[in-house]
Amino acid sequence: QVLLVESGGGLVQPGGSLRLSCAASGFTLDYHAIGWFRQAPGKEREGVSCISRSDGSVYYADSVKGRFTISRDTGKNTVYLQMNSLRPEDTAVYYCATGYYCSDLPRDFGSWGQGTRVTVSS
Repeated sequence: QVLLVESGGGLVQPGGSLRLSCAASGFTLDYHAIGWFRQAPGKEREGVSCISRSDGSVYYADSVKGRFTISRDTGKNTVYLQMNSLRPEDTAVYYCATGYYCSDLPRDFGSWGQGTRVTVSS
């Protein structure tokens, strides 16, 4: 059974940091592109970052470049999203998902986790 579980969300003040985790079971993350997406209330789901399955190339949305870092721990079968300098507009439910290649389109990704909520507020 393919399963993705996100964790690490929470309430943080503007300027703070969080590290999200996307743990996989039932398959090996290395064989998939892993994307992080987020969905704020009343908004469409948007791509945040992605790490490719082939050479580990990473991609970021312009809104998070320089603040977020995606990485993969092969031994733990987990992908992380380190989020620094958080802003109120980063508030959303964050999801990880598997795909064949990196894309910012949710339709290009198959298996999804249940999401973890991030709230940036003072």
